[in-house]
Amino acid sequence: MILNIFVICSLRLSVRNLNRWTAVLIASGLLVGLHHQAHASAAPEDSIVPDTARIFKKSDDETTKNKLLEFSGFIKYDLFADTRQVVNAREGLVSMYPENRLVDASGNDVNAGRNLNMLSIHSRLALRSYGPVVFNARTSGLIEADFYGNENSHFSDLNGLRLFNAYINFNWKTTGLLVGQYWHPMSVREFFPNTVSFSAGAPFHPMSRNPQVRIRQMLGRFKLTGAFLSQRDFTSTGPDGPGSHYLRNAGIPNVHLQLQYSGDSSAFSGGAGIDYKQLVPTRSALNDVGEVFKSNSLVSSVSFIGFLKMETGNIGMTAQGVYAQNAYDLLLLGGYAEKLVNDAYTVEKAYTNLNVASFWLDMWSIVRGVHVGAFIGYTKNLGAGNRIGDARYSRGENIGWVYRLSPRMAYDIGPVNAALEGEYTVAGYGTANGDGMGGVADTAPVANFRSLLSVKYSF
Repeated sequence: MILNIFVICSLRLSVRNLNRWTAVLIASGLLVGLHHQAHASAAPEDSIVPDTARIFKKSDDETTKNKLLEFSGFIKYDLFADTRQVVNAREGLVSMYPENRLVDASGNDVNAGRNLNMLSIHSRLALRSYGPVVFNARTSGLIEADFYGNENSHFSDLNGLRLFNAYINFNWKTTGLLVGQYWHPMSVREFFPNTVSFSAGAPFHPMSRNPQVRIRQMLGRFKLTGAFLSQRDFTSTGPDGPGSHYLRNAGIPNVHLQLQYSGDSSAFSGGAGIDYKQLVPTRSALNDVGEVFKSNSLVSSVSFIGFLKMETGNIGMTAQGVYAQNAYDLLLLGGYAEKLVNDAYTVEKAYTNLNVASFWLDMWSIVRGVHVGAFIGYTKNLGAGNRIGDARYSRGENIGWVYRLSPRMAYDIGPVNAALEGEYTVAGYGTANGDGMGGVADTAPVANFRSLLSVKYSF
């Protein structure tokens, strides 16, 4: 086990009318490299995939043992205060952006005013097992849980034990296979921002953990990753509200293909990826005379991601750019909407994506043992590119843009990490679908400043 300086946790050009054959072509890339499985010598797991939050490390002696168990985790206390109400999750622990103005009869903004809370639900437990060689692959497993609570309409289960990550790893010499729940490939674990906040850069940085099958193939300095994913804690939305059934009813998984590069040293690394998913918003429709018809409507979405990291000495920088379609499930702005043109008799609906672009930059340095850094993020609502109606299933449909500036500092004293962070977040609120194509008109800024104190004990 090692002690963390930070917990880096939980925490995206238009392409239209992509059909199922495109998904199959992307998925075919997942099979690259499996020929190396047979009779390959075993290699340490870290040569294929990093440990979650880097809180596990095994010694040379431990790699020779079978069924070795490691227990670790941390206890984390968060105190945070806002200058106004914010769009948030879990009693404010995850802050997205400030709430819009709500003016009363006297002209006062109801959402303006201080807000404070203290929570320890981010505390986490982890158990890892290093198993025997199976099919010439070194095996391991991980299960993590926190106290973030389980999904329900009012989140009354806050403080409840919740599955965080749970997966099995098979590692050959140059090939790896992961099955279970882990970070979505759009949430590139090696390129997370070093924020103190549990939101980890949302809504600028894609954030999601998903049940998946992930294949990794090392090609010299390159790593090719392909994944098939479903949805669980982070889901798409639609006519019935958020849920995983929109993806399940499509009959094909979310598909991702990604290529990463790492140089001879840790000075430079980067990569890019493409993501495809298909949703079925509804399985039937009811017309004006009460007749029910089966719906064959789909919404297909393609997203792109690029990322890089540079480090030299005690100074580093990570950056990421995203173009995303229908990215509600990734904690980004956007989603999808009904088009204006529908079949009047069968009430067959056509859908189009609501698109978003985002960019963030995270810089840090270590000065006399003190970690100092800053996160800068910007995201913009790009609309649909098509005429749409009033039925929209998205996040932030009346927000044209959001930006954030977030400085921080942290210090380690043995197993204890103490950190301070400020978040200045501004959202441009306006008229949703003001241009008839999903864009936001007449935006005006609404700002919030969050102060965050965090104390963490690792074991």
